[in-house]
Amino acid sequence: MLTLSLDTALAAATAVVAKDGVVLAVRCEPMARGHQEAIATLTRDAMTEAGAAFQDLDRIGVTVGPGSFTGLRVGIAFAKGVALAWNTPLVGIGSLKALAASVSGERVLATIDAGRGQAYLQTPGGPPEQLPLADALAAASVSHAGIIVGSGAPLLAEALPSAVIDARAFADPVALARLTADAPTPGGPPQPLYLRAPDAKTLAERGVTR
Repeated sequence: MLTLSLDTALAAATAVVAKDGVVLAVRCEPMARGHQEAIATLTRDAMTEAGAAFQDLDRIGVTVGPGSFTGLRVGIAFAKGVALAWNTPLVGIGSLKALAASVSGERVLATIDAGRGQAYLQTPGGPPEQLPLADALAAASVSHAGIIVGSGAPLLAEALPSAVIDARAFADPVALARLTADAPTPGGPPQPLYLRAPDAKTLAERGVTR
């Protein structure tokens, strides 16, 4: 299976090409913003290095969140465009699941600093959640996690003093490729997982009429 995995949800823009579990090419640039300008070039360069043609892709994977609202929209829109152009199956990958898959070990808690005294987190076996920091600490303390991974890891460290802290800001490209290949056949196009409403709203959403 030849796959392309894309990630613009967190603090990097990443494109990974893999075949049958072997990563052929990676392009990954850490960035807080600018994903829209970077992802097409990174994808082109990764495909070129891998010697792969878009029409030969068996599957495309893209992170769906939670994460940056703008980053999510950019990545999903780009992935949908490539998938539509070449009639390629497209699967969504949760950002927290990708973070958890980036480390080796059992009982992994993945978390992202959501700002405003909140955290996104996914305890072992649990669903993605957005919680106030106090509630996130409580959830972490009963999770029995041995590893806390993600940008929110330092915020939750006190809840699990014996846990290994891995504060990486984005998912490992190899993990993204593995999750893309292992994802179940999609029933429809992936949708963004925001967990909280975006700050930017349309005029109608703000009750503004003309």
